[in-house]
Amino acid sequence: MRRGAIWVGALAVLAVMPQAALADAPLKRLTLRQDVLGWEAVGRVEMAEKGFCTGVLIAPDLVLTAAHCLFGGSDHYVQPSKVTFRAGLSDGQALAQSGVTRMVVHPRYDPDAPDRMETIRYDAGLMQLAAPVSLSVAAPFQVDALNANARDLSVVSYGRGRSEALSWDDKCNVLGRAQGLIAFDCDVTFGSSGAPVFHRMGNRASIVSLVSAGISGQGKEFAVGMELPGVVADLKAALRRGEGAAVSQEAPADQAQARAGIRPAPQFGARGAGGAKFVKP
Repeated sequence: MRRGAIWVGALAVLAVMPQAALADAPLKRLTLRQDVLGWEAVGRVEMAEKGFCTGVLIAPDLVLTAAHCLFGGSDHYVQPSKVTFRAGLSDGQALAQSGVTRMVVHPRYDPDAPDRMETIRYDAGLMQLAAPVSLSVAAPFQVDALNANARDLSVVSYGRGRSEALSWDDKCNVLGRAQGLIAFDCDVTFGSSGAPVFHRMGNRASIVSLVSAGISGQGKEFAVGMELPGVVADLKAALRRGEGAAVSQEAPADQAQARAGIRPAPQFGARGAGGAKFVKP
């Protein structure tokens, strides 16, 4: 996504929010099988040679990620047949993986909207997997609204410098909320786009936002995501209506499917030392 325009707009909205102390705890690399326990539903969304994002299961066959991850440039979706979800990927080994049969972004997502906060507010996409992930392998997460008094969050994601295994920022902070947006100081970077933002409610964490954009300004760095329940309900309805891009509708010769009226322009980060490319948050 275009950083300058988004960051300026985001700062204008978020500057008036009360600021919490910034999190400074080191990330935890989830290397071993026991480390991933409880986070198996988080995985890498790989778009052939276009790059990758982070995604999360919200049903055995549904993966939630950022909308800007699902476009290959110009006004076209990435071809679903070139997308793979790898749950719990760690050092080349995934607990489960599947191709994608259909993908859809929020009907109101428009990266060219004059109001850049509007872009972030609806920066969410849903993918239907060709092969559902067994509940015995990965338990999908529930999507919930963030409690008004909630402060402590966590993020599990892949990213630049940590592309081969999940990393867990287990204690970051809500910096503020406004107009359907949530600002937080969780440690995110290239590749963290679409990563689930968790808040623990009872015995299990629930997804309360997705990483959409990184913000830099006023000597601080933080991230912004959207309030999720209504957005996810809209995505499920769009999927039921058959909207989005599907494998059965793919054009020949690597021509991806256009989304009418929208001209997305996601940018992909530089190739890292390990050969991976990262979609910018």
